[in-house]
Amino acid sequence: MTNWLPNLSEGSGPLYLRLADRIESDIAQGILPSGSKLPPQRDLAYDIGVTIGTIGRAYALVRERGLVSGEVGRGTFVLGRETDQHTVIPDAPQPAFEGTRRSMEGSPSGRLIMDSTSAPDVGQADTVARILADVMRDHSGRALDYTRSWPEDWREAGSRWLGSGEWMPKPQCVIPTIGVHASAMAVIAAMTSPGDKIVFEQLTYSSIARSANLMGRRSIVVKLDAQGPDPEDFERVCAQQHPKVAFFIPSLHNPTLNIMQLQRRRQIAEIARRNNVWLIEDSIYGALLDEQPTPLSALLPERTFHIGGLSKTVAAGVRGGWVACPANLAPRIQVAHKMVTGGMPFMLAELSARLVLSGAADTIRQASRVEIEAREAIVREAFSGLDFVSHKRAPFIWMKLPDPWLSGTFKQAAASEGVLVDDEDEYKPGRTEEVYHRIRVGFSIVSREELKTGLTIVRRLLDNPNAGYDSYG
Repeated sequence: MTNWLPNLSEGSGPLYLRLADRIESDIAQGILPSGSKLPPQRDLAYDIGVTIGTIGRAYALVRERGLVSGEVGRGTFVLGRETDQHTVIPDAPQPAFEGTRRSMEGSPSGRLIMDSTSAPDVGQADTVARILADVMRDHSGRALDYTRSWPEDWREAGSRWLGSGEWMPKPQCVIPTIGVHASAMAVIAAMTSPGDKIVFEQLTYSSIARSANLMGRRSIVVKLDAQGPDPEDFERVCAQQHPKVAFFIPSLHNPTLNIMQLQRRRQIAEIARRNNVWLIEDSIYGALLDEQPTPLSALLPERTFHIGGLSKTVAAGVRGGWVACPANLAPRIQVAHKMVTGGMPFMLAELSARLVLSGAADTIRQASRVEIEAREAIVREAFSGLDFVSHKRAPFIWMKLPDPWLSGTFKQAAASEGVLVDDEDEYKPGRTEEVYHRIRVGFSIVSREELKTGLTIVRRLLDNPNAGYDSYG
């Protein structure tokens, strides 16, 4: 396609970067199909009125992104899916190493932490301490050493914890992990290569996207509606971008609290099946529901990795997590988890398994549900008359800000008053033109008295729109 002529009138920044972005965009949209030849550098430089060096820099950049290959004497060609799958990016752009949250080390003491949703304190410390003491008594040597073998109890515990309704993963398909984040990253490391694309909802737990970008994977965004990822847009993204993996949160979505209905789950599963996309189903908040919906794993077991853990229901510091894998892929995920994390600590894995198998985890989970429900009622009363989304089983709300507040400005204003909340950018896996003017307010970490204090401060700011014009440094 040597007659291709890019439109560089839109965008900003250096011409070579705009040209590289245009090439990438046209490849994604199919304007530059697999195998097509880009114009010779000298010809394109003449056609758009730039130096040949500018064209050379742009072509080199898209080659580093794994989109094209250059062949001496033949030209530059758009890579196909199979070639792209094995392309290694030597100098990928440096991703951001953190989100919008301030480092706790740099935060003044005394701030109310309402940007966290770890399991509330329901007196579980005594139970955890007792079981941990039993672990040390029974396995004093192994608990202090590397883990070289996995008791079957660890897999059985994961099977029980992840199972819901009629769906129960087989223990041999379950891998213990150091939490849900480690589960997702192990799957991404095992099932993708540098340069591969991963689909995320336009709002999500974006730390997975940032971690994937750090590993050389590329995040792409699918539109989100009241039930979850939009099927039509997911189909379009799959057809044009050819992602390898999609990461979705179908139950008590973070941060919108959406719950994907069965018909939508079937649509998403079918699209993934047709396009050979692996699914990562994050059910960390779904474990708080009294009855969990049919998981994607039950609808597409051969392509879905179902991940869950104890951080939102039992205790975040236990670092208990599991991933239920498609048949025959468990060994691959186990190896990837070891490579990504350094290995599974015996002490924590045994503690997590005993919490589940003894029934203690379920008891703590039920107490957490009761506490979260009571706190959610406090929040609803404090924010009466305002526009927000909540659920009696979720440890956070999704608050719409009144005019003229902007999400980031409100976060700064709340922080200056001693309250930490999350702005919407914390949940964006990539750049988007969509603006929600919302914040997420968590309420599971602070005490009830601290919660009431924090809610009073937030309500005062919300009711004082003129404060939105103030500068908070």
